[in-house]
Amino acid sequence: MDELEDEKSEVVLDVEHLSIAYETRKGDVQAVRDVSFAVREGETVGLVGESGCGKSTIAYGIVNHLGPNGKITDGHIRFQETELVDRSQAELNKIRGNSIAMVFQDPMQALNPSMRLGEQLAEVLTCHRDISDKKAWERCISMLKRVNMPDPEDVMNRYTHQISGGQQQRVVIAMAMLNNPALLIMDEPTTALDVTVEAAVLDLIEELKNDFNAANIFITHNLGVVARVSDFLCVMYAGQMVEKGTVVEIFKNPSHPYTRGLISAVPKLGDSKLNSVLYPIRGRVPAPANRPRNACIFAPRCDYATGECLEARPPMVQLSPDHAARCLYAQDIENRPKTTRRKSKLHQVKEAVQQQAAKDEKDLVLDSQNLKVWYPKAADSIVSLFGLGEKKYVKAVDDVSLRVAKGRTLGLVGESGCGKSSLVKGLIGLEPLTGGKMQFLDIEVKGEVTSRATDLIKEMQMVFQNPDSTLNPSYTVGKQIARPIRRFQTVPGDQVKAEVIRLLNAVRLSGTYYDRLPRQLSGGEKQRVGIARALASRPDLIICDEPVSALDVSVQAAVINLLLEIQQTFGSSMIFIAHDLSVVRYFSDDIAVMYLGRIVEIGPAEKIYDPPYHPYTEALLAAVPIADPTAEQKEIRLSGNVPSALNPPSGCYFHTRCPRRAEMLPDGGKICEMEKPPWQQNGEGHRILCHIPIDKLMEIDPVVHQKKTA
Repeated sequence: MDELEDEKSEVVLDVEHLSIAYETRKGDVQAVRDVSFAVREGETVGLVGESGCGKSTIAYGIVNHLGPNGKITDGHIRFQETELVDRSQAELNKIRGNSIAMVFQDPMQALNPSMRLGEQLAEVLTCHRDISDKKAWERCISMLKRVNMPDPEDVMNRYTHQISGGQQQRVVIAMAMLNNPALLIMDEPTTALDVTVEAAVLDLIEELKNDFNAANIFITHNLGVVARVSDFLCVMYAGQMVEKGTVVEIFKNPSHPYTRGLISAVPKLGDSKLNSVLYPIRGRVPAPANRPRNACIFAPRCDYATGECLEARPPMVQLSPDHAARCLYAQDIENRPKTTRRKSKLHQVKEAVQQQAAKDEKDLVLDSQNLKVWYPKAADSIVSLFGLGEKKYVKAVDDVSLRVAKGRTLGLVGESGCGKSSLVKGLIGLEPLTGGKMQFLDIEVKGEVTSRATDLIKEMQMVFQNPDSTLNPSYTVGKQIARPIRRFQTVPGDQVKAEVIRLLNAVRLSGTYYDRLPRQLSGGEKQRVGIARALASRPDLIICDEPVSALDVSVQAAVINLLLEIQQTFGSSMIFIAHDLSVVRYFSDDIAVMYLGRIVEIGPAEKIYDPPYHPYTEALLAAVPIADPTAEQKEIRLSGNVPSALNPPSGCYFHTRCPRRAEMLPDGGKICEMEKPPWQQNGEGHRILCHIPIDKLMEIDPVVHQKKTA
């Protein structure tokens, strides 16, 4: 049996005791230390861990693309039984892009914006193979078809900016697969993609792995993604591998405290803030120059640490033939006592949120009806000037009505381009409302933020997705938080600094951050500063636009818990935008699902995640990567892209992509093409905008259920 397995799965890459360092003015800084793993044919090995753990450094080390100050200081990298360490650049250039290919996180960084896509694809073939330009072009078109690219002949003649983000990633994957590489390295290839596009790309990666039998290394911080695509999992922390094993075994029996911490920080799809608690890992990954060599590197953040952990670096303990963990207590981690400080605090948060949820839900903070945010088409200015033809608009938000009750959170979900951000920009006054009515704190609000009363502005604040784009790099944290305090006169002038420090403490940052610049903060700390600044005016409504999408899972859990504490402490209402439906379900009391500028389903969170679903909601749920390799999930994939808001489809906007109308409506759902769907009530405020009757939608099986284990 073992001989048969060896014949089926030959080792393609063998990394043994790999150490990587970077030369600095203070000497060599160790970024990766003593890492060993192997990748076989047709197998996907996932590398997972927080930012700064060394995942990408390992990937670049494999192809010796570490930069001028990076170097491999120890260990071996054997590719197809050939040593790669100390190979010349000329030898490595023959391997890169040919036998070993890489898919990067940001396709815009991998594609040349000044060259047509066809030229870039063909270059990969002509550089490594003796092939004519014509045959290379034909093969590129064939590969684009293989990655399900629509109209590949036309795409070959386009530039990078003329295709969507999901299509850009497909081009990069096609480019990587052109030479049928033996090893494919993927570095966060789906991080910036919508959940539906991400699901399609992950399906594609799985298909290509099976068809080409390539060995794969998949780098990510998303446990749901790694559970979906990986066969074998390696958990990295601070440059060291702390646990490795089959993906099922690690999720079933995590044996290193760091792995257990990562899993505890991720909300599962059915979890809510009322029935579960997220446990973030305290502290942060230490900088490479500050890592101990003769102690457990995770001990300062570990809930199980004892004095023994500080005496020597723990060995890798073999728990089974396919499972090992670098921890003194790996074999008995389940029965080890934990510190109670962190656990009790989070349970206090949970209890506070439960009390908040029990408050009166009829006290509305925001009541909006038939809101519209339309953008005039730029080219129509001449048409308008001469009165020729009809002026056209991009209907980013079209006839949206929603309410937010005091102390509750409304989650907004949907693909990119569905109008979520345009809606909240219209609410807060960053974009003008084209139509509709909005009442905020029982006052009718009109116009942009510049024409609104100061008292209204101070009561509605926003936390943006990217704190780097909203924090001024030239001003200290203290000055940036103090500015809105002075602007809205939250406290007397002589108390401003004390108020800033109070806000820093409220977001779990000490007063020492007052004089720091944004560049001296981590991503999670910057986001906390953004939250503190939004709290400076003590608003009644906080709008959070993707506040955790770019954060590591542990930092994400900490920020979510922080927002829950803030909501309970200040009694604020929130609108929460995110593309991760697990996070939205956990955090929100009510959820609105948007598609092409319209809300297609709205209601209490617990109603949205169980049948009946709107077909679009069902497809979104089916696309969510679940951090559980044993979960069974429907495979529903939407065809095509979101239609243009300039020329939306007739009837139901979703009918061009709907997977349900043909099977659940007479005449193949012709009514969906002709008439706008009606709102259907499902009780308790749950409404669905669909022609398919509620009783038929009730017959749909749940999207996710657990596998039965023996």
